[in-house]
Amino acid sequence: MSDALLLNLVLWLPVAGLLPLALVRGNATTSRLVTTGVMLVQFVMALLLYGQFDGGDLALQAASNVRWIAEWGVAYHIGLDGLNILLVLLTAFLGPLVVIGAWRSIEKDVALFHAMLLLLQFAMMGALVAQDLFLFYVFWEAMLIPMFFMIGIWGGARRSYATIKFVLYTAFGSILMLGAIIYLVWALQQQGGVPSFAFADLLQVALPEQVQIWLLAAFVLSFAIKVPMVPLHTWLPDAHVEAPTPGSVILAGVLLKMGTYGFIKLGFPLFPDATRLFTPWLMTLSVVSIVYGACLALVQQDIKKIIAYSSISHLGYVMLGLLSLDLAGIQGAIVQMVSHGIVAAGLFLLVGVIYERCHTRELSAYGGLARQMPVYALFFVLFMLASVGLPTTSGFTGEFLVLLGAFSAAWPQHLDGNSLPLWLAIAAVSGVVLGALYMLRFALTFLFGAPKAPHQPLADVTPREVGVLGVLVIAVFLLGLFPDGALRKTELAARRYQAQVMTSRVPADAR
Repeated sequence: MSDALLLNLVLWLPVAGLLPLALVRGNATTSRLVTTGVMLVQFVMALLLYGQFDGGDLALQAASNVRWIAEWGVAYHIGLDGLNILLVLLTAFLGPLVVIGAWRSIEKDVALFHAMLLLLQFAMMGALVAQDLFLFYVFWEAMLIPMFFMIGIWGGARRSYATIKFVLYTAFGSILMLGAIIYLVWALQQQGGVPSFAFADLLQVALPEQVQIWLLAAFVLSFAIKVPMVPLHTWLPDAHVEAPTPGSVILAGVLLKMGTYGFIKLGFPLFPDATRLFTPWLMTLSVVSIVYGACLALVQQDIKKIIAYSSISHLGYVMLGLLSLDLAGIQGAIVQMVSHGIVAAGLFLLVGVIYERCHTRELSAYGGLARQMPVYALFFVLFMLASVGLPTTSGFTGEFLVLLGAFSAAWPQHLDGNSLPLWLAIAAVSGVVLGALYMLRFALTFLFGAPKAPHQPLADVTPREVGVLGVLVIAVFLLGLFPDGALRKTELAARRYQAQVMTSRVPADAR
């Protein structure tokens, strides 16, 4: 089987899984089994693609390029490169774990819920592998639909408010990005005479700096909402709190990475001159997100909100690494995306486990869980340590490389008399300290505080839950102890991104 065919199967398998799901829609257990089977097959195929991916080749791999709307220059163009290969594997990896880990959390319209899961998996995978901007935008918008229904139908008491807020934020940013895309394609046609939405063609468009500024602003707003960066973050805690456990896991594990992936794949390389102009401001917002997200997590009483605000902080490190334009920082950002996806998935699954037993998310309602649920407590501590970046865990690998890249980029500027980037790098370190504080506060109250409700003994994690959490823990330590394989897959792509952003594309007559 060719790599191109394998990638198409990885992409379209969730859509094919809708047919057997429709045939067994009246049986909840069979619906879960069908969805799990589809997701497992997709993961095996994605793992094969990862193993065959050659990190020493900059060319697009496993590519398919079929003309779609020829008059507009639109093509069904998909492929793998060093920027998306780890995220494709992460998306496929989390798919079956979400279904198995939250096996009993959905009891209403089970088949419909799993259909939404499959559609969301298809849309997320499509956005990652798309190499045509029209195709990317279609998948980008398609992600909104199943998540809207997942929160709106199976969410909590305030689900209507959360879904409307989520849609309004996302749609507003997307509309502005659509306008920028149309202008960008028009500019390409003016320069080359032929319209095209292909990433490779659009990356050659020369634009005056002022035009780049406006277009980048539109892309930044759309991607920053998805990350989310402060001050565009307020939709995230509401969405997490009201979403069912599988929705929270996917939202934190994959969907938030769409924003950071958009920046590294499109936003910054398309408009390099404007990116360098925006860099001090965006770096400042990244550090604000790191510190502000951590401070908010420190004072939350809802256990879902603690993890939601911690996500804002952790993804601030991703943005800092991308903006450092240092190889270590860029690769650290990619690793941090994957690490956060695994760790946040584990933490949200743990929240789902305890919520199914106690039906409350208030931190003050818990205490002494380590005595009643020792295995659960062990998993919680392991994910907590990964979240704060303990050496040997994936969290340490990502954050260390990001901070190394930030200081490597800031120090020469400091010697030249510009202390702003250095102070930003120093301030980013405080996020590590604050992260340890809010997670330790969480663990001490949650696991080792005075026992409170519930009144009856709590059952520890089941074998099914142990299996899912155990796989995630293995992934955390594999990426933490053996990051070389992942770094080799991404190095050349990171170097190309670095060169793209450092190269001016202002027309010669406009300089």
